[in-house]
Amino acid sequence: MPDESLTLGEAVDQLREHHGPPIPLPTADPFELILWENVAYLALPARRREAFEHLRRTVGTAPEVILAAEQSALERVTASGILKGTFAAKLRECASIALQEFGGDLEAMIRRPLDKAKRSLRSFPGIGEPEAEKILLFTGQQALLAPESNGLRVLVRLGLVRDEKSYSRTYAASRKVARDLPAEPSVMQEAHLLLQQHGQTLCKRGKPLCEKCPLVTVCAYGRLTGIASDQGLEPAKARRSTTTKPSPPTQGGG
Repeated sequence: MPDESLTLGEAVDQLREHHGPPIPLPTADPFELILWENVAYLALPARRREAFEHLRRTVGTAPEVILAAEQSALERVTASGILKGTFAAKLRECASIALQEFGGDLEAMIRRPLDKAKRSLRSFPGIGEPEAEKILLFTGQQALLAPESNGLRVLVRLGLVRDEKSYSRTYAASRKVARDLPAEPSVMQEAHLLLQQHGQTLCKRGKPLCEKCPLVTVCAYGRLTGIASDQGLEPAKARRSTTTKPSPPTQGGG
């Protein structure tokens, strides 16, 4: 059962205090966000950011220039991840769809009603429902939490989301817990990034670093495994959330 003693707002407040303001994504442009999802498959965040900046610097991010680029130039970008040839082709396919289906301008498309906008975004390679919702979040069009796999794992371990039998059902369950936050894109963006960072750095899939976690005393996983009591930590109710509009994160790499 989801843990009723902790809210998402309280968790976000403590993650912000521990990790500091999150580093924003390098763009809010819808087509660039599609490229961001395809530019470096299975790369660490810093490598993905490097690959994206390399694409901007050496090729460009307009659909026309990507279609005109040499395969070798695109592969030098996608080599930051695995399957560089496959994902160089995906970048080209993204550009082709953007031009042929949307005339190279995705701004009107993302302003469609939510279901229609998601359906259109899912026509691009590498974009499923979570990625489509993430793009709508970071373009500022929709106030959706859209947690990626690391953030979703944090929500499950905290006891805020039930771990369902399928990833899609677990992801869908995250929409309910997101209602605890103000329905504003800037608030959801901060929560998304903090949950992702926490999952990547402390609440790791294989060996979570619970002894360093600021949420260990209110974490369902920590209580279940006895980690909190092993460290002599008394269960503590999280502070009441003060989450409002966050200050704009400082631009930077990461």
